[in-house]
Amino acid sequence: MSLLSTKNLSKDYIESVMEKAKEMEEYKGNAMKGKILATLFYEPSTRTRLSFETAMLRLGGQVISVADSKSSSLMKGESLEDTAKVVGKYADVIAIRHPQAGTAKKMSENAGVPVINAGDGSANHPTQALLDLYTIIKERGKVNRLSITISGDLKNSRTASSLVYLLANYDVRLKFLAPEKLKMKGEVKEFLKEKGMDFSETSDVEEGLKNADILYATRVQKERFENPAEYELLKDSFVFNRAMIEKYNPNMLILHALPRVNEIATDVDNLPGAAYFRQVENGVYVRMAVISLLLA
Repeated sequence: MSLLSTKNLSKDYIESVMEKAKEMEEYKGNAMKGKILATLFYEPSTRTRLSFETAMLRLGGQVISVADSKSSSLMKGESLEDTAKVVGKYADVIAIRHPQAGTAKKMSENAGVPVINAGDGSANHPTQALLDLYTIIKERGKVNRLSITISGDLKNSRTASSLVYLLANYDVRLKFLAPEKLKMKGEVKEFLKEKGMDFSETSDVEEGLKNADILYATRVQKERFENPAEYELLKDSFVFNRAMIEKYNPNMLILHALPRVNEIATDVDNLPGAAYFRQVENGVYVRMAVISLLLA
């Protein structure tokens, strides 16, 4: 079994990850002693790579890593399929990040060991979505009957779409706040319609924040733009500051997968609901849980 997407995860599996992550907060054992995680990161990463490696080390396992595509044989022309077959001989589980969608699936078909998608282009980022959900549960004690606004570059954000697929298992009210050119991907909206879930879309900040229990902000993703001028026009579409949050809901839970650029002002950081740095810590527990379940 591999973890490639959140789209078809069962609610039972999701809840098993949530329960296991809670256990991992106090875990001091070495269940993964003798096991090796390979982290293959062909796209820049700070939190995801380091938290995967921290997770495996805290479980008592070991890590081997490719942290720069230029140091990989892919630069010599080796196929991803061959890389998968090689790394699968070295490691018991693989976490891969790649700028092209579908690469994690391709690796899982060739590696012979479980593969965790750590981000493939603008498509999927399942462990980020699971840690986002875990943060909501930990901070608010529930998921059902919450009003959640997801804002920013929803066209390119793999974290936003991955979280939406998870939230489709719950009774939530979803609102997508984005500029017209960065609206939520069509396939995600079709998925919600098939599930019978209501959602709304707006490009108006006031409408987007009104009655929101949770704001999930995303950055405008410069690396996904072919035209730099278009990025410059859209990069400051939404900038949330303390006064804005306090106006609509001073107790709002504010999440962000990070890195932030300027979409959340630093004066928001000390609000009680600003949980994005707590999210970072939760990522270790969730990835410990995922590794444990895959290698159980």
